[in-house]
Amino acid sequence: MFNDYHFEILIVLFRIFILCFFIFVFLSFKGFENECIRKYDNIEVNRTNYQKMKILPKQRRQKIFELIREDGQAKVLNLSRIFKVTEVTIRQDLEKLEEEGLIVREHGGAYLKDIGMSVRNIEVLSKENMPEKGSIAQKAIDLISDGDTIILDSGSTVTELAKLITGYKNLTVITNALNIAFILGADPDINLILTGGEFKAPTLSLTGQKAADSLEGLHVDKLFLATAGITLKSGLTYPSISDIVVKRAMIESAEEVYLLADSSKIGKSSFASLGALSLIDYLITDSQIKEEDKEMFLQNDIKLIIS
Repeated sequence: MFNDYHFEILIVLFRIFILCFFIFVFLSFKGFENECIRKYDNIEVNRTNYQKMKILPKQRRQKIFELIREDGQAKVLNLSRIFKVTEVTIRQDLEKLEEEGLIVREHGGAYLKDIGMSVRNIEVLSKENMPEKGSIAQKAIDLISDGDTIILDSGSTVTELAKLITGYKNLTVITNALNIAFILGADPDINLILTGGEFKAPTLSLTGQKAADSLEGLHVDKLFLATAGITLKSGLTYPSISDIVVKRAMIESAEEVYLLADSSKIGKSSFASLGALSLIDYLITDSQIKEEDKEMFLQNDIKLIIS
């Protein structure tokens, strides 16, 4: 017979159940949080080329400027964590960069000077080596066929390729570059897919985990990939950590990977490393490539296409 004693037992058991439930949720959350921190720290330690060594203030300021030039802005807190120095030191670095006319400081960070004009004009800031980039694009366009599904990465060389894409039938183009979307969006014969993600003004691109997630489960014939620097030791490198997850997702989705890079990027290393040269199948570059660099790529089973 159910009485007050049984009722009290049920109340106690219910309270124990609720307590156990909250303990389980708390431990699960802490485990997830620690996993996220571990992954982020691994990206910092394993994917940057200079954190293992001490760098001079001038070198650090140059690297800070490269990050701001790539992302359009940066926060003091994030820069402090990346470079393993105090926030006071980072603020002093930003003051120097502002004095040089490169950035504009704001509360908690800084942004790239004159970035608004490039965004309003839908123009990528990087304009170096445009003749070489144009000739690389001319080679790359011959690799696209009717019925292909391709990914176009953001970047000035890939943008030159996008300008040449016309007259194709049943072509599907996936891109994270807003300027490329504007170039191709008016063509009714192109099925254009734009990734999600966080907007990065200097490259007019969408980046971060959301951009990478939008590529999950896709399979494409060809990826036309950009890079900031290529070395045998560091592999493919980029100025921004947020781009790494996007580039990796692009590569995982592609049957063939074509790296579009002018010869000035060979032998140069940028902020974050994507991985070894073996991630790519082809390198399309210009005729100024050095013989020893040709040999390096061939020894790594990478096919060369020289414009």
